[in-house]
Amino acid sequence: MSSIGVLALGRPTFDVAFAEELLGQARQALLKSGHDIIGGETLLLDADATLAALEALKTQHLDLVLILQVTFTDASMTIRIADQLAAPLALWAFPEPRLGGRLRLNAFCGLNLAAHALGLNDTAFSYAYSAPQDTDVVTLLDDFLSGDREATPRFGEDANADTSAVAPVIERLKGKRIGRIGDHPDGFATCRYNSKTIEKLTGVTVDEIALDDLFETARDIPAQSIAASRSKVADLRGLGELDQPQLERSLALHGALQALQQGKDYSAFAIRCWPETFTEYGAAVCGPVGMMGEARIPCACEADVYGALTNLLVQELTGMPPFLVDLVDLDEASETGVVWHCGQAPVSMCEPEFQPKAAIHSNRKMPLLFEFPLKPGRVTLARISQARGAQSLFLATGEMQQAPLAFSGTAGVLSFDAGIKSTLKTVMDAGLEHHTTLAYGNHAEALTAAASVLGLPVIMA
Repeated sequence: MSSIGVLALGRPTFDVAFAEELLGQARQALLKSGHDIIGGETLLLDADATLAALEALKTQHLDLVLILQVTFTDASMTIRIADQLAAPLALWAFPEPRLGGRLRLNAFCGLNLAAHALGLNDTAFSYAYSAPQDTDVVTLLDDFLSGDREATPRFGEDANADTSAVAPVIERLKGKRIGRIGDHPDGFATCRYNSKTIEKLTGVTVDEIALDDLFETARDIPAQSIAASRSKVADLRGLGELDQPQLERSLALHGALQALQQGKDYSAFAIRCWPETFTEYGAAVCGPVGMMGEARIPCACEADVYGALTNLLVQELTGMPPFLVDLVDLDEASETGVVWHCGQAPVSMCEPEFQPKAAIHSNRKMPLLFEFPLKPGRVTLARISQARGAQSLFLATGEMQQAPLAFSGTAGVLSFDAGIKSTLKTVMDAGLEHHTTLAYGNHAEALTAAASVLGLPVIMA
């Protein structure tokens, strides 16, 4: 019998009742495993509760530390736990049904963030992504204790490709500018960047803009500019049903982004989108981000500069608007995954038989977001990555399915060419970032050539 310390991480902005239900199922299975289970009785919803539980575990002799990633969280507490407890570390995240409503847990994204942060720290970890009721917990714990589920560090391989067609495209990147608006959220190591490294790699420069500058610019946007922005989304179903003052504030953010772009000739933005756009300004920037992307000024949320850089690279190579997505679910039974973001995809990516809907943010309940399923077709996912402390280019290809909307916002059900099991292993072993750029078409060959020009090794799912 082994002593296993358990910490169950969550956030109150998700479906706490559902999270507690799954935690209860997991804990009952853990208690029946024959091991000494210490902790994990309650969902830890803030830093104070997590630190108190961590202090209690410090007094115990542990053979394994098990973090239950019950809902999305950033990686800050996971890193703290890994640093302060000497026992081997395992992460177990829970999927949720694809019912077309809000992401009730978004646990895979939390697992993704944690794996990236641990990879940067060279911290060994094991992982699982499975529902408690579908998991042989005795075998799972044995695998965790033996190291059979430990992530194996993976790095890119040299790209040897004909670069003649893409070299001029890469040359065009030089001198382009990304406006980074606000800092990335705490605990998002996935969004760190060094502007000098980016300029050396691509010739793209990064300007830092205060988030308050965006808000002040938006508050000064004239009514006629807001009306012009509204006209661009007039075909959205349900636009008139939204809170109209909030909608106008959101559309003013579109006008502010346009003004900032035109003032400094920015080619892309990386924007701190939450929580301040809701808590301090009073509206969502998601819809405006989709509008800017459609106009070929791609934007990345959470101030993810490398996400914006990848968007820009993919747009230059394809001529089409990209969409920065989270991978939020991987299901081996159906051999499909779900890519999603709150509601910021370019409307041209909408399933043709679906009329895009004007929506509110699932957690913060403010407009404007776009809601629709992604259209079927071949797609490529890409990311200029800093995983495990080394720059590389991540690539994956697949087929977007014609399927009902999996989760509210903009989402698509995707069959990966590499298969679900292999894709999950690649994401975890490489410690990839949680954002990837999605574009329609198979662009793996062109992007591999681009990697060769830039001197980046390639991680192919």
